[in-house]
Amino acid sequence: MSPTRISRRTVTALAVAALSTVPTLSLAQAGGKMKVAAIYTVPFEQQWVSRIHKALKAAEARGEIEYKASENVSNADYERVMREYATSGNRLIVGESFAVEAAARKVAKDFPKVSFLMGSSGKPQAPNFSVFDNYIQEPAYLTGLIAGGMTKTNKIGMVGGFPIPEVNRLMHAFMAGAREVNPKVEFSVTFINSWFDPPKAKEAAFAMIDKGADVMYAERFGVSDAAKERGKLAIGNVINTQDQYPDTVVASALWNMEPTIDRALKMVKDGKFTAEDYGQYSMMKHKGSELSPLGTFEKKVPAEIVAKVKARQAEILSGKFTVKVNDTQPKSGK
Repeated sequence: MSPTRISRRTVTALAVAALSTVPTLSLAQAGGKMKVAAIYTVPFEQQWVSRIHKALKAAEARGEIEYKASENVSNADYERVMREYATSGNRLIVGESFAVEAAARKVAKDFPKVSFLMGSSGKPQAPNFSVFDNYIQEPAYLTGLIAGGMTKTNKIGMVGGFPIPEVNRLMHAFMAGAREVNPKVEFSVTFINSWFDPPKAKEAAFAMIDKGADVMYAERFGVSDAAKERGKLAIGNVINTQDQYPDTVVASALWNMEPTIDRALKMVKDGKFTAEDYGQYSMMKHKGSELSPLGTFEKKVPAEIVAKVKARQAEILSGKFTVKVNDTQPKSGK
């Protein structure tokens, strides 16, 4: 063969051989950012979704990921949007699949090389569908201690979205805490069957206040507004709204999604993402949840209640006290 006449096959073979000796570049070394997408069925400002969005925005601000998200996606459009993100080079897709479980899991099966981290009451689905939930029953229990010590009428109103496990367990934990310090307390429980309908939640709260409730458990937006208008107290959930309601919201059970999101991002980057339950990373020992500071109510909550809360919190963190998880639908009554 003449030195000047090299076949295309030879050139290809030489190229492959040369490439095989070059070390594979990691995403960071290549100067790229991992693409991450999120799909939400409610607005970004809705409590639950806002915490996921906040954690992902923080990763974006650190320069770790390229982040895109869709809000207010209807159940009918969820699968379509999910597929679009899966085919657009996103390595991790985050969302809440409670009402679209079958569709979300179907998409995950069709894209086994894409990692999925979805809010779900179901189990992980191998090989790439992990689940999470807001296991913040521990601070919810602590807020119950506070509520039980703050009510004067011994009547507490509770307004929730839907009676699904992730809501039920928080309500039960709250109720258990309230009963511990006040065996006389009675609860009124109702669900508005919506994740985001502040006017409906507000009306439900008004009805309870009219029947004597002087402390409201604000699982949904709108409840604290009703309490504020009627001069009653409220306990917050997932986010801290005391700045907006300084004379109304006594304390809140806060959900921090950073431990969950940051771990998922690391697992994807390391090529170790598998189907698992991330629920534990929402618990206090992982800093996935916490009791908000009393703030404006620091001197208004009875000293003995504050001491009780601090003691229980220490026991939870040390493992000496476990808040029971009860996913059944809570009922009105004692």
